[in-house]
Parts: sequence; structure tokens; C-alpha cells
Amino acid sequence: MRKLSHKRGAARPPLAQHPTALRELIGRGARRLARARVYFGHGTDNAWDESAALVLHALGLSGEGTQIRGARRVRPREAERALALIGRRIATRTPVVYLTGRTRFAGLELYVDPRVLIPRSPLAELIERRFAPWVEPSAVHRVLDLGTGSGCIAIACAKAFGRARVDASDVSGAALAVARINLGKHRLGRRVRLVESDHFRALGRRRYDIIVSNPPYVGARELAGLPPEYAHEPELALAAGRDGLRSVRVILREAGRHLRPRGILVVEVGNTEGAVRRAFPGLPFTWLQFERGGGGVFLLTAEQLLTAGAVVAACPETRSASSSR
Repeated sequence: MRKLSHKRGAARPPLAQHPTALRELIGRGARRLARARVYFGHGTDNAWDESAALVLHALGLSGEGTQIRGARRVRPREAERALALIGRRIATRTPVVYLTGRTRFAGLELYVDPRVLIPRSPLAELIERRFAPWVEPSAVHRVLDLGTGSGCIAIACAKAFGRARVDASDVSGAALAVARINLGKHRLGRRVRLVESDHFRALGRRRYDIIVSNPPYVGARELAGLPPEYAHEPELALAAGRDGLRSVRVILREAGRHLRPRGILVVEVGNTEGAVRRAFPGLPFTWLQFERGGGGVFLLTAEQLLTAGAVVAACPETRSASSSR
């Protein structure tokens, strides 16, 4: 039998006595995150990049985790500050982007906080392609981002179509306050108009060449089973009734009257794609594919919406707020 000793063993020297290489510190944080089994998916998809984002933020540095060189030495107090932030990420399950206040969408840096959903839509890829081949870029004069949240889609569209005017609507005044910060950051206040509106209600008779939306689309059962990180996001921007279609029904019913001839409607519905297909078998959806992953995005033209008017008109009446990414 091994004898137990009450003598204090040789303790490891505290972190304060050891300057740490940056890459070593990130690796240490990544191992802690992996052991804690936090959920990745709000800006990163793996423990290394998550740790890198937190460490760099704590140190006041910038850069992507995959591009970090390990030569830089981290002072002990810096390392302790970084590990404390990683500890907070684990203890509270707060998404990394809310802890850093920074994310990227379509190559653009944005500010985010818990008033808005964290941008993570595959629509970024479509916007970067300027909605090809569905529109002629020079013919795009007006765009609507319905449920703008942080303003990420509206801002990316304004960058993609340099002469277009963009309306960015959201039912949440708090979300629009965040969008306003990002408009100022990208100096787009003159071309992007913020509108507080429940879906199309405050838009009058305005018509657009592109209506794009990443609305709430999470059904009640799916919402109840989401990882705890999602509890930090505004429920208004996630929950969409029992089947996840509450907002989608409104959009399909009303979008046609706000599209110009040859205009397009693009809507992300994520995991609710199957429910959309079953609920509207008469609509000629085009389901878009993305090289960088993601799906559940449909496209309809103005002409298709007009042709399928009877199907759309049959959508059950739904009173619902639209708030998004």
C-alpha cells in the first residue's frame, strides 16, 4: 500500500514567475475550452480559434488565430488576464463574440453585444458575389435588409452595391442602436437608412430590387434544445413560434408588393428548411448552395411571387415581430 504523506509536495511555480509564449498560452486556453466542452459556433468553430480570439482580445492584439507566430512573449499579468477571460467564457457560457465585442461578416469588422444576434449567416457569401447570377449589379438601386440586427447584412450590401440605397429595418430599437454604431464605423449613414418596423409595416409603399432577410426561424422544440450559449442572444431574434415559420409566413405574404419588377427575395430559414418546403409545396423555391458551407436559404423572384399569389395569400395570418442578425 502506498503511504500517504501530509508533507506539501513540490508546488509548480506560479504563472507569475514564467513569461509565456503567445502560442503556448493560446494552446493552454484551447485545452481548457475543449475539456469544458463549450459550444463553438458563434464566430469560431474550434477550441484553438476560440482561445486565440479571447487571448488576443485580453492582450489588446489583433489577428487571426491561424496566423499567430509563437515568438512573442506574454508577461505574467497579461497571461493571467487572458486565462481569466477564458475562465469567464467557460463559467458563464457567454459566446466569445460578446466577450470581445468584435466579429467579422463578409470581410467587414463589426461591433456586437447581447442586444443583437451574432452574425454567422451564409448570406455573407452571396453578398460578396453581389447576388450573382440573380441580379445585374448596375441595376440594383434599392435594397431592404429585413430584420437587420447588428446591421451586418445591410452594411455588406451597401459595400457590394456602391450606388444603392439600403433600408435596414428591425422591430427592436435596441438592435437598431447597435446597427447605428456599425453604420458610423463604416461611414454609411448617408446610404443606409435605419427603420424601426415590424416586418414591412413602417415601410409604406417602398419597393426594392433586393429584399434579403435572416429572420427569426427557430421553432419551440429546437429552441428548448439549444446549447446554453444561445441563451445570451435575444430571444426575439431567434424564436418564431411553434414551427419556426411565424416570421417567414409574413415575409412570403407581403414581400411581393415591395419588390420591383425582376426583383428578388432571399430569406435564410436554416434548419427550418424542411418545414418551409412542407408548408408551401406550391412555391417554386430556389434553394441556394454555398461553397463555404451553410444552407437553408431560398430565393424567389418578384414574378414567381406574383404567379404564386394564391398560395402566398393562403398563408395563415400571423402577428409577429421581425428581428434578426
